[in-house]
Amino acid sequence: MSRTTTTVTLFLVLGLSVLLTVLNLGTAPDAAFHAPTYAVSLTGKYLTFAILALSVDLVWGFAGILSLGHAAFFALGGYAMGMYLMRQIGPRGVYGNAILPDFMVFLNYKALPWYWLGFDNAIYAMLMAVVVPGVIALVFGWLAFRSRVSGVYLSIITQALTYALLLAFFRNDMGLGGNNGLTDFKDMFGLPLQADATRCGLLVASAVILCLQLLMTRYLVTSRFGKVLIAVRDTESRTRFLGYRPEHYKLFVFVLSAIMAGIGGALYVPQVGIINPGEFSPANSIEAVIWVAVGGRGTLAGAVLGAILVNVGKTFFTAALPELWLFALGALFILVTLLLPGGILGLLSRGRKAKPITPAPEPAE
Repeated sequence: MSRTTTTVTLFLVLGLSVLLTVLNLGTAPDAAFHAPTYAVSLTGKYLTFAILALSVDLVWGFAGILSLGHAAFFALGGYAMGMYLMRQIGPRGVYGNAILPDFMVFLNYKALPWYWLGFDNAIYAMLMAVVVPGVIALVFGWLAFRSRVSGVYLSIITQALTYALLLAFFRNDMGLGGNNGLTDFKDMFGLPLQADATRCGLLVASAVILCLQLLMTRYLVTSRFGKVLIAVRDTESRTRFLGYRPEHYKLFVFVLSAIMAGIGGALYVPQVGIINPGEFSPANSIEAVIWVAVGGRGTLAGAVLGAILVNVGKTFFTAALPELWLFALGALFILVTLLLPGGILGLLSRGRKAKPITPAPEPAE
């Protein structure tokens, strides 16, 4: 991944978020250049998907770990933020000193479950959005990489993990809203969630965190650690023979990518206004892999580009031709795999290399 590509991506992401903020807050609602609130929230959602795609590209593009369960970490971060937002809603049912969310009142809960304690504090909630995905990834990764599970078997296991969490969160006795999930949020950090300024703040925060993660991952993969990681991806047995422990490198990036995805999920929930077990769907993880493939596996910036472009297309297709979207997505993945194995950035890079070199003029005799 070149420095130029990184710089361009950073400018585009930050520039777009600042432009939309100015056009939303600095213009009248009836002005020709006014950016509607729904466009601000939609763009913020795209950027959180780009964070998820970046986390997938880190493990797939540079460690060779095709994870089909990263949506689980994204959803866990989202639930942590959703629990905080539910605790900010005014009294629905009060028992002792605990304010119960509305669905607990409906289900006749008499006390707030122990794992909800502390989520009335914003710092604690944000910490859990990082810790919970990280710990689950640490346990899962340690067991899988220690046993040298790799390839398609690891992909199947990661998909089984997210499906198991999907089934668990569907249960009402989990105390997390069951099938309906968590919604009807009102305030965030003491600010009204529906206010234009709050929406714009979330958009800018998503852009800044995406850019920071992009810079961090680029530094990581271009360092000595990254070179060893790529060696593990390409020839794991030879890397092990040279004295390295591939499972340690894999575990580190797997946990790091899970934390990145959890942060993306925490930013996603307040911008869409709901989190439910459907976010654990294995199809969401597969879509994230498609975003990375379209943009360019192993390019980081390509993952960001692919996530934004595919989701813009999804928004158009699901509105104009909703019954054809899944066919379009499947066709896109097949075409990219067959015709553009390097994705969009790979095609651009190949185009630059294919430019003819003008020979230097021969000296006059």
